[in-house]
Amino acid sequence: MPTTPPIIDENTEDPNDINVALMLRVKSGGADAEIAFQELVELHQNAVIGTIAKMLGNASESEDIAQQVFVRLWKSAPRYEVKAKFTTFLYTITRNLVFNETKRKQRKKEHSLEEQEENSFTQIEDKQSHSPGDEVLQAELQSQVDKAIAELPEKQRLAVVLRRYENMPYEQIADVLELSVSAVKSQLFRARNTLRESLSHYLD
Repeated sequence: MPTTPPIIDENTEDPNDINVALMLRVKSGGADAEIAFQELVELHQNAVIGTIAKMLGNASESEDIAQQVFVRLWKSAPRYEVKAKFTTFLYTITRNLVFNETKRKQRKKEHSLEEQEENSFTQIEDKQSHSPGDEVLQAELQSQVDKAIAELPEKQRLAVVLRRYENMPYEQIADVLELSVSAVKSQLFRARNTLRESLSHYLD
């Protein structure tokens, strides 16, 4: 009985080579296109969900938006060209959907700043009743960091998330945001100053 050839070469060590090979298999539309796509989803879904959650400040919506990201990835496969890292391509799709969602929320005013603050303090109080002091302080600090990041302008916010949580180099962040490297560094500089001011009470 013939066996299906492996989707990725086990000797390939560069993650981008693996991603590109998988995406080209999806693009080919061959018998293993769906298998290759599923491997891409498994490789990247946690990072994409995490990025979306940090961008929107709402973990409950992140899986739905992430699903839309991968639907768009699948639909864009026939037009895929190897011009940059695969993750640049993936996070550009993520950026577009997240920015669209942010604009939609701003138009409908679905979440006010007061509601976000109330939810944040509620989470802290719940943890206080179940956790020792050090853990409560750490949870409160993380909650305030997340809240401060969520209040940044969207390009600053995404630059911070990609740099801090995805360890993405400046050049790749520039490609995702369609900015120059110097502009990305400027966005990050302004964001860090804003975060330092917002969190000064916790950093003292």
